[in-house]
Amino acid sequence: MMRIELVKRKEHSQLMLLLSPLIAVGLTAIAAGLIFSISGHNPLIALYKFFVEPLTQQWSLEATIDKATPLILIGCGLAVCYLSNNWNIGAEGQFVIGALFGSALPILYPDFENVATLPLMLVFGALGGALWALIPAVLKTRFNTNEILTSLMLVYVASLLLDYLVRGPWRDPGGYNFPESRIFSDAATLPEVLGGLMSLSTPITIVIALVLAVVLAKTRKGFEIRVMGESPRAGSFAGFSAKRLTLFSFALAGALAGLAGTMEVSGALNQLLPTISPGYGFTAIIVAFLGRLNPFGIIVAGFVLALSYIGGEAVQSAMGVSNKIASVIQGLLLFFVLACDTFILYRIRMVSRRVPAGEASHV
Repeated sequence: MMRIELVKRKEHSQLMLLLSPLIAVGLTAIAAGLIFSISGHNPLIALYKFFVEPLTQQWSLEATIDKATPLILIGCGLAVCYLSNNWNIGAEGQFVIGALFGSALPILYPDFENVATLPLMLVFGALGGALWALIPAVLKTRFNTNEILTSLMLVYVASLLLDYLVRGPWRDPGGYNFPESRIFSDAATLPEVLGGLMSLSTPITIVIALVLAVVLAKTRKGFEIRVMGESPRAGSFAGFSAKRLTLFSFALAGALAGLAGTMEVSGALNQLLPTISPGYGFTAIIVAFLGRLNPFGIIVAGFVLALSYIGGEAVQSAMGVSNKIASVIQGLLLFFVLACDTFILYRIRMVSRRVPAGEASHV
């Protein structure tokens, strides 16, 4: 009887390391086509509008880059966490808290308008995100708690805090009771670049991603992050501290997520609303893995995932498809990425007879 086995490779497959994201994207497109077809829409037209049409017009291309910006910035921070074997799932909450810290200045002190306003907001946003991220890091290093659960639960705390502030003490006094803060002043608004939909957040994000790529590849800190992630025991022999690295990686990831949150509310939104993110913190997890935890790959992956947001809006307006389709396709992409990554460590073997004793195999 024929059966399929997964046999562990002696070394990582470099070919699958490169092909896995491409195969995952291809399988996601096929699955999306099937979903469109089942829901009664022409799959070819829907796939064109979802994946291709946003790239054919200048405004939609700028909107895609604008959506990709927070994904790339958050994804870069998460990559540092994951490379160091720390599982930060709460970037969404760090994004929200960063937005709150950054917004405090223009909301509580609206008359504070000068050249220092925007830089202070960005600093406060990064600081807020870092402090929020340090909560699960400290709990892990002090009490050995599971950082996946604690960081994830803090997302809901942050979201409820945002909702309370926007509907309560931070609500715009001249906003006719709508749940929103006052509009930020010009001094608290990120300037546009190229006169379109993009703001200064895009070049800032690209510079941060490039700097992080150099740090990871060329510095002792980058070496420490990689060693502790691949072999904590070897890292401890080299004198590296797992606890200090946990605090560092969470603080850095939180700071970048908080910075992204501040740039989002001071750029695209220009005020606080009950909902300021379509799930950037969660989608950035997909971006980090699709980009192979490499800042250069994350830039490309961020653009691909941002395409799903704009494409989802396009098929909704043109074909009446639910905008939730974007979330479904993002989930499928993460599933296929993780599934295809299996073949980096394992290969498929077709077996038609009994395997000789002593040969390692994993079904």
